[in-house]
Amino acid sequence: MQSLKLPRTMKKRRRPIPRPPSTPPTPQTLLLKTLGASNNKPTSNSSKKPRILFNTPKWLPLNIPQSELSLSLTLPTGQTFRWKETTHLHYTGVIGSHLISLKHLQNGGVAYLLHQTPSSEEDDARSALLDFLNVGISLTEIWEVFKASDLRFAGLARYLGGARVLRQDPLECLIQFLCSSNNNIGRITKMVDYLSSLGNYLGSVGGFDFYEFPSLDRLSMISEEDLRKAGFGYRAKYIIGTVKALQSKPGGGIEWLASLREMDLHQVVDALSTLPGVGPKVAACIALFSLDQHHAIPVDTHVWQEC
Repeated sequence: MQSLKLPRTMKKRRRPIPRPPSTPPTPQTLLLKTLGASNNKPTSNSSKKPRILFNTPKWLPLNIPQSELSLSLTLPTGQTFRWKETTHLHYTGVIGSHLISLKHLQNGGVAYLLHQTPSSEEDDARSALLDFLNVGISLTEIWEVFKASDLRFAGLARYLGGARVLRQDPLECLIQFLCSSNNNIGRITKMVDYLSSLGNYLGSVGGFDFYEFPSLDRLSMISEEDLRKAGFGYRAKYIIGTVKALQSKPGGGIEWLASLREMDLHQVVDALSTLPGVGPKVAACIALFSLDQHHAIPVDTHVWQEC
């Protein structure tokens, strides 16, 4: 009996090689999946896309002397938790949708560098930076008044030159200080980083990833359970409650927060204190660091101990 010979053109079918298991999803990936498909980057079949022009990144002077702005006495001191020291005495952070680095020049002045900012938006980025740095306030004049009023401050003033109060986005500032309750800077920063990572990714500098702070609508998509799993503890319910309260405001929470800049301090503190988790001290911090209430003085147990 003759055996059946296969034609030379026919080959044995190869067994498919099994794919290795995928990398386990991170907590952030799992959370983003729960937020829905809106997080996926849209794809386009169109070959014609508007061309976005970028200038070569370079350091530009802000023309602010160190007596008016000391980066080390302003950015890592607990009034904001989103700026990173990306290299020695170089600080990087996000203002709106702009990723910006700051450093001191040899003459003590400050220079800035814009990362991935379209050339058409560079003027807007600089204006946003100057507004964030609150440059309309003269520290030199304030320092002279303080020194004349308080002998102890007069002795310390030479060590505090350039320590500036920032003018932050009110929503961003509010959410950060909801994380600050009974907490330390390290843990607060981790919580703020977690929330920030839900916004649009802007880039990486010095090993740190930076994101545009999430919108109120985006924050409303997080659950209390998600935040508790991420280590927020009892603060989770305050963040969720505050986001819901802001969304219920006539005209929207962002407009409501901005309107507080036009009120007296006691009105601002009273209004903020209606939000879940906001007490007098947290309200004073938000008022001082984002709502133009420069005479607000946040007082906690540590301040009372010094007094």
